[in-house]
Amino acid sequence: MVSGTSVRTDICWPQTYRIIRSIFPPIHLFEDIADPQDWEALVAVEEKTNPRVRYEVGDLGKVPAARRVSGPGASLVMAPFVHCSKDRPGRFSDGSYGIYYAGETEEVAVAETVHHHQNFMRSTDQAPGWTSDFRVLVGSIDRTLDDVNAVADVRHPVDYTASQVEGKRLRDAGSDGLVWDSVRMPQGRCIGVFWPDVVSIPGQGRHYCYHWNGTRVDYVRQYDTGAVLKVT
Repeated sequence: MVSGTSVRTDICWPQTYRIIRSIFPPIHLFEDIADPQDWEALVAVEEKTNPRVRYEVGDLGKVPAARRVSGPGASLVMAPFVHCSKDRPGRFSDGSYGIYYAGETEEVAVAETVHHHQNFMRSTDQAPGWTSDFRVLVGSIDRTLDDVNAVADVRHPVDYTASQVEGKRLRDAGSDGLVWDSVRMPQGRCIGVFWPDVVSIPGQGRHYCYHWNGTRVDYVRQYDTGAVLKVT
């Protein structure tokens, strides 16, 4: 364990890798050409004829209008911020606010999502097999973030108490986000950003399928190459 404070660090990665479930649907409000300042009004009109629209769009109040993004692909960035919940906390958030997580490499993103997916699968009674499809989102970042590697216990493998405290402290202080050495693949790095406008709108990368053996995710398959990779 190390003990220290975060350090402001310039992060310029021409590519970032985020992996999400393939079933994720686009929110057309974010994709259409519309001023983000007007979104609340548009939702109010739409939900008069479609009561589900408020649920589909999420909680716009969690993102100030000046920090929203719109246009093709914007749903992929906006989603983690407007659909966050205390039922789904993460390393640097108790779920009351959203974070866009991504890896420096595709391998890091796979390692991180394999860990979280197998934790989810352990809470189900699903039979072993090729259970879940995922897709890679490839973006970029050029921002000053807070390197939190020296902060005590923020990289604890299972206890997120210290990291959630540090995440909230930095977000409240005006930080744009965090960078740290991956817990699941320490030779790589991860970012977690606090606002949608900190990263680029990503493009579509390859698709994966994860294999659940009843205890853990033991293989991943790349749909584009057909390669089956063993998870060690």
